[in-house]
Amino acid sequence: MKVKVISRSTDEFTRERSQDLQRVFRNFDPSLRSQEKAVEYVRALNAAKLDKIFARPFIGAMDGHRDSIKCMAKNPNHLKAIFSGSDDGDIRLWDIASRRTVCQFPGHQGAVQGLTVSTDGGILVSCGSDCSVRLWNVSDANLADSDNLYDNSAKPQAVYVWKNAFRAVDHQWDGDLFATAGAQVDIWNHNRSQPVNTFDWGADTTISIRFNPGEPNILATSANDRSITLYDLRMSSPARKVIMRTKCNSIAWNPMEPMNFTAANEDCNCYSYDARKLEEAKCVHKDHVSAVMDIDFSPTGREFVTGSYDRTVRIFQYNGGHSREIYHTKRMQRVFCVKYSCDASYVISGSDDTNLRLWKAKASEQLGVVLPRERKKHEYLEAVKNRYKHLPEVKRIVRHRHLPRPVYKAANLRRTMIEAERRKEQRRKAHSAPGSIVTEPVRKRRIIKEVE
Repeated sequence: MKVKVISRSTDEFTRERSQDLQRVFRNFDPSLRSQEKAVEYVRALNAAKLDKIFARPFIGAMDGHRDSIKCMAKNPNHLKAIFSGSDDGDIRLWDIASRRTVCQFPGHQGAVQGLTVSTDGGILVSCGSDCSVRLWNVSDANLADSDNLYDNSAKPQAVYVWKNAFRAVDHQWDGDLFATAGAQVDIWNHNRSQPVNTFDWGADTTISIRFNPGEPNILATSANDRSITLYDLRMSSPARKVIMRTKCNSIAWNPMEPMNFTAANEDCNCYSYDARKLEEAKCVHKDHVSAVMDIDFSPTGREFVTGSYDRTVRIFQYNGGHSREIYHTKRMQRVFCVKYSCDASYVISGSDDTNLRLWKAKASEQLGVVLPRERKKHEYLEAVKNRYKHLPEVKRIVRHRHLPRPVYKAANLRRTMIEAERRKEQRRKAHSAPGSIVTEPVRKRRIIKEVE
């Protein structure tokens, strides 16, 4: 006859010190825990509500510029460094941790339209409406000396004067070349005062330019003629071009999927494309109620942030049609530039009211040191919320966002107009000959044609 007994070693449940937690043994057999789902549902509901209570995304504003902030750039070598350029020609290096100016770069006589930093973090390239490109040595800009405000006033390492004003600049992810956008696309080298190559397709002004993070020789531009163009530096002419109904103000490549990019458009939407298949957008990201001015991807490639003329900042999933977060303050005006921090924890926005603003990428995230037990609790609550996110009550609480009154009214008006247009199209189709009217999907509707 066999007798089964419970056998436990004293080492497993005896406390070493009186301050230690008592070990509790639980049986997780679902047949013995009939209320498990009900308990977890309540926990998910409470976690969703607590996220709303602790949602304090705004950290602080960085004041110092005297005109609208039009462009920003991150330094890949310094996690807490951000460069900003304004309409009065002022360029500043900010310490995000202390939210103070570390160094100024005077010299531009007009608006600074573009900033970029080389991959090694040593060279800052700026361009503006004064028809000049300036190279600054920023490798010795020490953020540890941020107590000496305004003592550091840098001088340009090189100044290249050209015949046209510049609208944007971007540096290769791997190499010594950088590209400027304006009346044409010019490719420059650090050591040469003349462009090493020039591309031109159409007679309109190019307003944004971005190098591909995976293939150093590929770059994408958007122009005032409503086009998005792909260039290959190894070819003598542009590669592909797609023309939309409204122009795109900015472009951002996905750093984890370098074949995909997202364009911020004037029609309040963002469009994600596969560079190999430009005749159709992969995803349309809606929610803004005015022109989207700038866009930047998170280093993880899972999210991107947008700044809009409607005075809000929104965070989207890379494949989501609607925004996950909306950030706004009463004093913030039209947002012209946005950036994700290099660790994907923060978002920086620059607006028309001369301020840079620092936001948390996750509104309810706890700042400071998080103990291991706290981290495990946060991860557990996040998993529980994710498990029950499809249930109506949890879904409603997680999705709800407070909107400023002008944005709320404009969103309702825009929704009414879109619905009226849809009904009109349905009626026209119902009263026409079968097959004479073809309904285009939203992903194709805003594209006029593709040129190769």
